[in-house]
Amino acid sequence: MKLDAAFFDTLSRFRIRMGHKSSMNMTGNRKSVQKGSSTEFSDFREYMPGDDIRRIDWNAYGRLDRLYVKEYMEEKEAVVSVLIDTSASMDFGTKKKSELACKLAAAFGYLGLNNMDRVVVYDLQRMQSPFQVTGGKKGFLRIVDWLEQCEFQGTVDILEAIKKLPMKGPGVTILLSDFLQESFLDRDGDAVEKLLRFLEYRRQRPVLLHVLAGEELTVEAVGTRNLIDMEDKSALRLTLDAASIRVYEKALQEFTTHIRRTCARHGAFYAICSTERDFQQLVFQDLRELYDI
Repeated sequence: MKLDAAFFDTLSRFRIRMGHKSSMNMTGNRKSVQKGSSTEFSDFREYMPGDDIRRIDWNAYGRLDRLYVKEYMEEKEAVVSVLIDTSASMDFGTKKKSELACKLAAAFGYLGLNNMDRVVVYDLQRMQSPFQVTGGKKGFLRIVDWLEQCEFQGTVDILEAIKKLPMKGPGVTILLSDFLQESFLDRDGDAVEKLLRFLEYRRQRPVLLHVLAGEELTVEAVGTRNLIDMEDKSALRLTLDAASIRVYEKALQEFTTHIRRTCARHGAFYAICSTERDFQQLVFQDLRELYDI
């Protein structure tokens, strides 16, 4: 996983937009609904015995002849959850989807740690064993090491895996997947809708990053081919010509449009992440709406 120092220098200027105020119990760089001791003013209230007299507003006392204290928003740690689809289909492509997913996961892990958030990385096939990192940028290399150990094989039931996401307070949940499974391709089941409703219930800002290989987005192969499913090993003999490629492109467009529109209805972020896209342009341009800058 090669990411240069200049990339991280630029990345350090960004922060993931949460969409929810944090209410965790550890200090960090996020504003909480609880009152605390940060420098961001929140409100006034009447003085009560035991209050810090340094917070008394003497100007208000001079005008109203009553003691008031200033309250400030408390800074709290937020949770950045990064979920990686490790099914075999993610290991496809001349430039593999799995490699792009891991690079994106590393970038978001760095963003979270740089802002003193708690970062939790999940392998969707092993939701019971999340990898949790706190303590700032010093924990970043641990995330990189964990990602380099990920194996992309077998199958994943994305919706069932998401339901095992533990309750960790409000935050942002970033899902990296190609979404190539029957429940997402089947409109009647509408797995996308169920997924987003669950994350909303858990007070998460959903971010769906649709990782696709260049060969999946632009079909250039022609002729008769034996296509083998990477997960269940089933085979399909297919003749690729202009007509069949148009049918595929239309189905892909309908598939991605459906996910995009469902996300838009729920206020979730959605983007297609192509393995052919320059990584820095992908992170800093295509995904720009994800950040507070």
